[in-house]
Amino acid sequence: MKYLIAGLGNIGAEYARTRHNIGFKVADALAEKAGATFVSSRYGSVAEIRHKGRTFVLLKPSTYMNLSGKAVAYWLRQEKIPQENLLVVVDDIALPFGTIRLRAKGSDGGHNGLKNIAETLGNADYARLRFGIGGDFPKGFQIDYVLGEWTPEESEALPERLEAASDAVLSFGTAGLARTMNAFNRK
Repeated sequence: MKYLIAGLGNIGAEYARTRHNIGFKVADALAEKAGATFVSSRYGSVAEIRHKGRTFVLLKPSTYMNLSGKAVAYWLRQEKIPQENLLVVVDDIALPFGTIRLRAKGSDGGHNGLKNIAETLGNADYARLRFGIGGDFPKGFQIDYVLGEWTPEESEALPERLEAASDAVLSFGTAGLARTMNAFNRK
């Protein structure tokens, strides 16, 4: 079995430590844990890991967040991975920091990366792991917050939350979506 794990983010050093790049951070954590290295390829950086007989193709799109669909669609075709084996990892301001929510499908919730993937694939029937980044910002400052860097407290707690998100991704491929949702969709 093969799975595509698309961690969304924006390329470039100026975005590396921002909340919006949590998808890249989760993909990096998975690769590091498995001793894999990302290789620059078409529409993104790709690494492949194996866990319990499953292959996980990790993708960090280089198309920028708002055009993630192009990279996701290409790598699904390239690796011959069915859409039901796609998991997209994104930030979510509606969830408290570090909270993980898995969903089988659904709306984009105002997230431009998810919106573009749904438009490109022609549907929103793909799993997503939403990583809570919190929403502690004044009205009108959402972009500044999302593209802002982690607070010192968040930075300190991040490794533990990345570990939990990585475990959820691996569980998606080994235990299935329903069991993974039951195990990880807790407060």
